[in-house]
Amino acid sequence: MINVPKGTKDMLPAESHKWQAVEAAAKKTAALYNVKQIRTPVFESAELFLRSIGDSTDIVNKEMYIFEDKRGRKMALRPEGTAGVVRSVLENNLIECLPQKLFYIEGVYRYEQPQAGRYREHHQFGTEFFGSELPCFEVELLSMAHTFLREIGFSDLCLRINTIGCDKCRAEFNAALREFLRGVGDVICADCKRRAEINPLRTLDCKVPSCREVYKNAPKISDFLCDDCKAHHAAVLAGLDAAGIKYVEDKNLVRGLDYYTRTVFEFCDGNLAVLGGGRYDGLCEQLGGKHTPCVGFGCGIERLIAAAESRGIEFADAKPTVYVAAQCDGARCECANIVAKLREGGISAETDLMGKSLKAQFKYADRQGFMYVLTVGESEMCSGALKLKRMSDGQTFDVGRDTLVADVENAGK
Repeated sequence: MINVPKGTKDMLPAESHKWQAVEAAAKKTAALYNVKQIRTPVFESAELFLRSIGDSTDIVNKEMYIFEDKRGRKMALRPEGTAGVVRSVLENNLIECLPQKLFYIEGVYRYEQPQAGRYREHHQFGTEFFGSELPCFEVELLSMAHTFLREIGFSDLCLRINTIGCDKCRAEFNAALREFLRGVGDVICADCKRRAEINPLRTLDCKVPSCREVYKNAPKISDFLCDDCKAHHAAVLAGLDAAGIKYVEDKNLVRGLDYYTRTVFEFCDGNLAVLGGGRYDGLCEQLGGKHTPCVGFGCGIERLIAAAESRGIEFADAKPTVYVAAQCDGARCECANIVAKLREGGISAETDLMGKSLKAQFKYADRQGFMYVLTVGESEMCSGALKLKRMSDGQTFDVGRDTLVADVENAGK
């Protein structure tokens, strides 16, 4: 038997309603904020991710799925959503009409060690806003993220937020951080030693506990911010206060991608980040476009569902409505006609497709969670009078052949 690849997971029918609920909440929230959907290819030129994510990140160095196509071109499965969306926006000239607010729901692929809520194939709901340098752009994005998480059922999440400054003030911070790292080079991990020379800011994203302890004494970006970045960050926080969104400033938060500038954030459930993002004002230029300020977030759907369930949040499963059971073989054609009429009226319905006995049909309807069973035999075919049984309590309702849809709808009231 061939098994599912390590780090991937089948979405089984019993779980599908959870995914549908998350996707419905995402689409509902996007509609409230006038955010339109975009879909990009599952693979892109590897150069897109090398230029955008940064060659000092774990994603590029350790986790990307890179392969050559039949013409020898290096391609990669997308390891995150933003770069592909930016590429599409530039290629299709969508920045001619700003602001441009987009969302996606798609799979991403990283060769990393599988763990709870994290897989080599996982799925993201992400949003990218293009067009404004104003602090209200972050506030709009964070308000949308907050609305989405509340729609799922979270009520006690913590928003961690920081600013990592612009290129100007970050250059001074990087110089001070590099000097600090030279002094602790004998106690930090091998990855951090490499990052210290390439991109010292990346060291602060290290997950090794001993390194994280060392970095508590590292220089803070807040001590190196220019006046513009200080004013921008203060305005973002003021906007969050006005919107009633609670937050905690975390001066060690940097996120794991090189394209971020100024604001970075994570919505956390306890110690688990369920949604994160930030501002990336230079990425469009990096990928060959004109200067276009942007903000965005990504939310791992697997992780979100696990966190929600740990909080006791339930995802309602839409129950099938009517099962039409055949009492005899001669009634099967009539059962199919009734099912067709119910479906035309917008009512979920099914009948036997396996040639089962009446007893087996009722057993199937019960296991599948049907709300009602309508039994059709010779007498029902002759009279046109049908009985609808409610499975939860056994109560029956009279249903007419000519008033079928209305009678079923009334039974549910």
